[in-house]
Amino acid sequence: MSGLVVCTLEGNDMSQDVDPSKPFYVRFEVPKEVAEAAYEALKIAAESGKIRKGTNEATKAIERGRAKLVLVAENVEPPEIVAHIPMLCDERKAPYVYVPEKQRLGEAAGLMVGSAAAAIEEPGEGSELVDEIVTKLKEIIK
Repeated sequence: MSGLVVCTLEGNDMSQDVDPSKPFYVRFEVPKEVAEAAYEALKIAAESGKIRKGTNEATKAIERGRAKLVLVAENVEPPEIVAHIPMLCDERKAPYVYVPEKQRLGEAAGLMVGSAAAAIEEPGEGSELVDEIVTKLKEIIK
């Protein structure tokens, strides 16, 4: 017995169109302009609303039903650090987006270091931008 565990997802298998060079937890392709908008929304929310920085804080925001938008970096090592977030978001119906760079994610959240994940709890002045991103994500995921 090799100890290999195979997980199956209920509903749509969204991973069919994902670049194979991306980490295993990336379930759908996010257009560059949507990722850029997500960085901007996080930055605005950090200044005028309320955000949660880091995997643990983002996880708590999702579990408590407070996350309006969750950002997950694609270049996290080891990937297991954030692998639970997409599944948790799906379970809790929280919108999430993949962004390419954890360093930029950290900077947008107001940190001097990278961040694997962040959650926007209150978008502040960026509420229209967050709504726009969520609408685009619904079109991407279908």
